[in-house]
Amino acid sequence: MPISGEKFVDVGGVRTRYFERGSGEIVVLVHGGAFGSTTGACCADDWDLNFDGLARWFRVFAIDKLGQGYTDNPRTDDDYTMHAAVQHAHATLRALGIEGAHLVGHSRGGYLVCRLTVEHPELVQSCTIVDSNTCAPGTGRNDFVFANMPKPALSAESQRWVVQKYSYSDDHISDAWIDAMVAVSQQPKYAEAVRKMTGDGFQWSKFLPGIQTQKEEMFRILRSRGIQRPVMQVWGSEDPTVSFEQAMGLYRILAEKERRARWQVFHRCGHYSFREHPERFNEVIRTFIQAP
Repeated sequence: MPISGEKFVDVGGVRTRYFERGSGEIVVLVHGGAFGSTTGACCADDWDLNFDGLARWFRVFAIDKLGQGYTDNPRTDDDYTMHAAVQHAHATLRALGIEGAHLVGHSRGGYLVCRLTVEHPELVQSCTIVDSNTCAPGTGRNDFVFANMPKPALSAESQRWVVQKYSYSDDHISDAWIDAMVAVSQQPKYAEAVRKMTGDGFQWSKFLPGIQTQKEEMFRILRSRGIQRPVMQVWGSEDPTVSFEQAMGLYRILAEKERRARWQVFHRCGHYSFREHPERFNEVIRTFIQAP
């Protein structure tokens, strides 16, 4: 079932959608993807198989990132960057009065929560990075996954095909999830982001070069002083976008200065480990957070 009870908060003039449920320690879920993506309209609804289960134990937030879901697009062309998405996430936590949060980020959201922890450790209790080639050393393999993608882009058929290619099995791919992504992609503001990222070339002139520069900077910080918080990587062993070498490389960087680093491997699992094994994933998050 889709997550219910959407709310909105003004974050520096950006209308930002989020969901909130439960009580106790705070868990913030951050989805993957990026504004203007032509392969899939990722949003907070990606967590629909985990949200209520985690809310049995924690106060859970799921937030639409900058320019994604039903959160407004960046206010200026210069903000079509991952850096701006990280700063928006930080401002969103501040606007919601969130401190001492356990951050959980998937794919590009995994990079976001890692970077946010590095920049603002005072706001973070722990950091979990899920199936993220953006956060890992080396080059992602998404282009190989997207070869021969059905047209038109962002149709229900196309988005279902993409998540099937990402996944070990189809069991977690519901009609409700596909419908939610299609509804996101049909908004005028989404079409505007596609024009800027693809038509105006922001993907190549701003977004990807910025990620590479900032990732190298983040690795230097991690190797120098560490992440300074308990950190866990969750990886699906059949993830077509993150190789074993990349996952191991990321773990070594995280664990070099942080003795509270963990690496959880989900076998028979692709890019969506949190959806493909939702009960197991939720239990892993619970035990990680509640560990001494």
